[in-house]
Amino acid sequence: MTFFTSINNFYMAKARVLAKSVKHNMPDAPFILILSDKIPDGFILENEPFDEVITIEELGIPGENLNMWIYMHSVVELCTAVKGQALCNLLERYEKVVYLDPDIVVYKNLRVIDELLEKYDIIFTPHQTVPEENDMDIINNEICSLKHGTYNFGFFAVKANNNGKFYAKWYRDRLVKYCKDDKVNGLFTDQKWGDIAPALFENLLIWKDPGANVSTWNLSHRNITKENNKYYVNGKPLLFYHFSGFDSGDQLIMLNLYSKGNPILYELRNLYIKDLDINGQNRIENGSCFYDLYSDGTTIKFEERNLLRNRLDVQNYFSKTNPYDKDGNSYYSWFQNEIKINNTIFQTKEEIFNELNKIYNSRFWKLTKPLRVILKILKNIKECFKKYF
Repeated sequence: MTFFTSINNFYMAKARVLAKSVKHNMPDAPFILILSDKIPDGFILENEPFDEVITIEELGIPGENLNMWIYMHSVVELCTAVKGQALCNLLERYEKVVYLDPDIVVYKNLRVIDELLEKYDIIFTPHQTVPEENDMDIINNEICSLKHGTYNFGFFAVKANNNGKFYAKWYRDRLVKYCKDDKVNGLFTDQKWGDIAPALFENLLIWKDPGANVSTWNLSHRNITKENNKYYVNGKPLLFYHFSGFDSGDQLIMLNLYSKGNPILYELRNLYIKDLDINGQNRIENGSCFYDLYSDGTTIKFEERNLLRNRLDVQNYFSKTNPYDKDGNSYYSWFQNEIKINNTIFQTKEEIFNELNKIYNSRFWKLTKPLRVILKILKNIKECFKKYF
């Protein structure tokens, strides 16, 4: 089996922790890093736990203007959108490919996945595998899955046969065009596409092992224990734990809610924090993603990115340009002019309303009221004549 993850430089420490946990349990398994960023200063592959680094420019994303495609994605969307193309590429080189999110830690040899891929072509893990029993858990977990996707795409495994490659191409094509955090319109990056995949593709396993993809969203029905320095979930070995929401603080909030005071869960979290520090988390926290900045180093605003993504006419007009450049006939310059024009229009409307208010409150307007009433009566008489004669 070959493993891969997808990151920008913000997640480098997490990717190192993940890769080392894979190598510790499966020393011979190749681990490939997909990087949607520039190679950081001082990065030497021989000193890293990765066997290979593939940058976004090397993936071969379909389309004529890669810079525009990148620009139209937020940082999180971008690291997700490349997963499909990476999967397609790796399935041309390896027989079995496993994706793991960078905020996952592997605790045991995953030969079980290798064995499952002998029988199945595609493997997903659901967020929940047991029905919830009270309103709080239904809202926090089941309704959350309805919003974000039934299956957690922090993990998937695919075999390089015709069916597996057929799925990978479909997954790639959907992400190239529709990898958006747009829950109002039914999209949450790649996960909502997973909801319909079991209906579209044969030989897809929905894997419900309690030790696989353990996270706060399924702790309500998974009991973590420790024996002889090994971790277990509902009596089965802990395979891999997903520290989703770690940076935002959501992981700790939900852990406090669902840990039931279990010290082992906090032990796992504290060990994870220690490993992150060892692998350089503190050195990269204040960095910037290359693709989140214009060519002069200023940060791209959500409004600038979002307008280009939602306006096909603007995309077509700037199709031969690099939206990251700010000089000359650039998208950035056009956007700034549009803002100025819109602000001018808004100000003009305000001025018009102010002038109208002055007129309505003037002595002249009050003196002419009888005349306006007469004119209105005459207009109504005229309309009646048109209607009946």
